[in-house]
Amino acid sequence: MIIVAIDEINFKKASNIIDNLDSEKCMVKIGSISFNSIGSEIISYAYKKGFDIFLDLKLNDIPNTVKKSIVGLASYPIKMLTIHTSGGKEMMTAAMEAVSGTNIKIYGVTVLTSLSNNDTKEIFQRSTSEQVSAMLDLAESAGIDGVVCSPHELELVSKRKSLLSITPGIRLKNLHDDQKRVMTPKEAINLGADYLVIGRPITSAHNISETLNKIFQSIQ
Repeated sequence: MIIVAIDEINFKKASNIIDNLDSEKCMVKIGSISFNSIGSEIISYAYKKGFDIFLDLKLNDIPNTVKKSIVGLASYPIKMLTIHTSGGKEMMTAAMEAVSGTNIKIYGVTVLTSLSNNDTKEIFQRSTSEQVSAMLDLAESAGIDGVVCSPHELELVSKRKSLLSITPGIRLKNLHDDQKRVMTPKEAINLGADYLVIGRPITSAHNISETLNKIFQSIQ
């Protein structure tokens, strides 16, 4: 399944992107850029247009704060929500408790796709694969629904049958911008990705609808 990232602070621009998408071929992702400026308005608009919504806020705080935050966010018509796995098992468990009785799925961010292996070693004192593996252990033990990881860690996730994967860092060609660990849609699907997050390659395209359709067809 394709998830199109809506990263606009202007409602007109964001709604125009949504108008050119097909709810049969993708979900939409509302991240902190849009949520902090046009949050409830754009979520309501996407929902009324028939889209499933992935709210990507990457929550990371003490367990009680995260739990209460999610209880509040659960009032929105969302299907998926992100937290950081580095917040620890107790925080992830609290997140799952907050969505009990709802249809909202919790996904934990492992290592941001903007980080290179050298960055990961500098921050966590271990390689990207070692850090992701450690976060996968925590995610499994906490019982969350899935994780967010780059395409390059999909093989690690595929060994964890209880976890679904959301994969950002998707580019139509292997171009590197502010994302360091990238891959094409077909390559990621072949490695077992459940959801592909694609932003600028679709939203900045001359023809958004045509670009989405081409990507959709390429991964069937």
